[in-house]
Amino acid sequence: MFDLIVRNANLPDGRKGIDIGIQGGKIIAVEPNLQAQAQEEIDATGRLVSPPFVDPHFHMDATLSLGLPRMNVSGTLLEGIALWGELRPIVTKDELVDRALRYCDLAVTQGLLFIRSHVDTSDPRLVTVEAMIEVREKVAPYIDLQLVAFPQDGYYRSPGAIDALNRALDMGVDIVGGIPHFERTMGEGTASVEALCRIAADRGLPVDIHCDETDDPLSRHIETLAAETIRFGLQGRVAGSHLTSMHSMDNYYVSKLIPLMAEAEINVIPNPLINIMLQGRHDTYPKRRGMTRVRELMDAGLNVSFGHDCVMDPWYSMGSGDMLEVGHMAIHVAQMAGIEDKKRIFDALTVNSAKTMGLAGYGLEKGCNADLVILQASDMLEALRLKPNRLAVIRRGKIIARSAPRIGELFLDGRPARIDGGLDYVPRY
Repeated sequence: MFDLIVRNANLPDGRKGIDIGIQGGKIIAVEPNLQAQAQEEIDATGRLVSPPFVDPHFHMDATLSLGLPRMNVSGTLLEGIALWGELRPIVTKDELVDRALRYCDLAVTQGLLFIRSHVDTSDPRLVTVEAMIEVREKVAPYIDLQLVAFPQDGYYRSPGAIDALNRALDMGVDIVGGIPHFERTMGEGTASVEALCRIAADRGLPVDIHCDETDDPLSRHIETLAAETIRFGLQGRVAGSHLTSMHSMDNYYVSKLIPLMAEAEINVIPNPLINIMLQGRHDTYPKRRGMTRVRELMDAGLNVSFGHDCVMDPWYSMGSGDMLEVGHMAIHVAQMAGIEDKKRIFDALTVNSAKTMGLAGYGLEKGCNADLVILQASDMLEALRLKPNRLAVIRRGKIIARSAPRIGELFLDGRPARIDGGLDYVPRY
């Protein structure tokens, strides 16, 4: 007797008509026509069943703060940083917790159950850190939340930033962060990468650096990050987020850089929505769109995962907590529209991101945690195209969210009465 059986599921690897048996919060069986009973059964009716979505790059301390203390009129990264600098000294812990918990409610309905959030440590009060640690504890039953100590105003540039980052790590923040391209000089940026990697090595922590989030082709801190990763033996534990300068770099230099990154086993985290919104702001035409070289990095064997980055905050007035929206945009801006391309994009929202976050027990194989999402789509390609409803979100074998299927009704003579947005509206060959 199983606790739950999900029957007639389509899996991301292409298998169809699969039953998933769940007991004690674990996946016990994955096979067609599972001959067993359960306390509860769900008929997936040929829909896609996926492991949950994973967001390896987010800013939960700033989420849902759009318009506070005012709007970002220019829409630029630097004005967003300035706005957050105005809000940060006056924000309260209760406000931060409330906004973050409301965002987590939204995330669960979207099947997003794993999030890595950068937490600004520039304010010496560290109220942001206190708030996000409280949120991490509150959401632990349904969301795994990792926290990055992020010196938003610069590790060397901001007075007291070094002490504040160390105190944040002492309080229990999980990961060492940085922003070398925001330091006063290229030299200080380089020095910050070395110092932050040394801290991570000494403390046995991962590293996740906002790296080269700029249109400047000479912003090359990812080279330093890769070299320091190898120097300190941090291979596989380091992420370079954004890397937008790579879209402007000389091709010959990149031909040297990518193998170095592969040697260091750097995890790459582009943020398609934000990168194309904020980059290229000084261009007229032709106008750069700012996402890093996704296809080339994937082809070189690097682990590429996509982040949502922001939802309704000083940097980005849009956003829905839907990682399929992120993948949908990535397909367009990376020009990865082929069938195999789209499969790689879907992996960048799920299994690749799980690898970036070092998640144990993630997946749909026997022995994995019983965390999964049933989508109103038949496969990965359709999910990326339609961004369909999440019919059920399951955490450790328990349903924690449901959405009704999106059904269109027609009142036309001789035409169908109902359109199932996930299964009917597809090409027929």
